[in-house]
Amino acid sequence: MKHLVKFFVVTFILVVSTSAFAEQKIVVMDMTYVLNNSKAGKEAQEFLKNKFNDNAKKFADIEKELRQGENDLLAKKTILSKEEYTSKSDELRKQVIDYQSKRRSSLDKIAKQRAEARETLVNKVKPLVDDYIKENGISLVIDKKNMVGGRTEYDITTIIVEKLNKELPSLNLK
Repeated sequence: MKHLVKFFVVTFILVVSTSAFAEQKIVVMDMTYVLNNSKAGKEAQEFLKNKFNDNAKKFADIEKELRQGENDLLAKKTILSKEEYTSKSDELRKQVIDYQSKRRSSLDKIAKQRAEARETLVNKVKPLVDDYIKENGISLVIDKKNMVGGRTEYDITTIIVEKLNKELPSLNLK
């Protein structure tokens, strides 16, 4: 009789705990897709890409001028006195150092803008996801990159993108 009571108690506990775990709702969201395909994300990418390309073109022209100056200086090496050649060579080195500094500064500025845009988007997505969790009784949201498989009806990516497009249509980068 003791064994029968223990059996029923253990069975009851297993049934209750199993039903408690079954009520948890887990969904998936592709954060990369949300950041890259929202209106604000696409706009930011386009802006940063254009800025990078403009800077690359500008710096390619400057680099071409510096190479031309170097070739001219090498061609005049035998004509110029040693002091003049050294002076012009030092001036060219300063120009190259200045060019490298400006180029590095420009790339750092673009990288900083990219990081700030990403942070802004992530900060806007988080409350949207939190609201969606509360509205739909969701227990857990997993990033799609960390998931092995699952059914597509548990993917909330497009819903979050739509909400983000309404909430934040543009980042207004300058």
